Amino acid sequence: MNIGSRWPVGGDAPASLPPVVREAIAAEERALVDLGADTTGWGWTLTYLEGAPIVECDDGTRITLAGDGVLVERD
Repeated sequence: MNIGSRWPVGGDAPASLPPVVREAIAAEERALVDLGADTTGWGWTLTYLEGAPIVECDDGTRITLAGDGVLVERD
């Protein structure tokens, strides 16, 4: 597993991510706003496992790119 990068919630996701993953991140961030979550200090961490991106938020949300699409998991 290799670490790709880290950025704050509400910041720009890396352009190297597939558009479908960036869209899933944006949707999760909108959901956090709708819930009224205080995301101050929260960030996203991008890692790669066998070449596939895995994006994790400090709240436990995990977004992965599966063979058939995007998978979003929430803790």
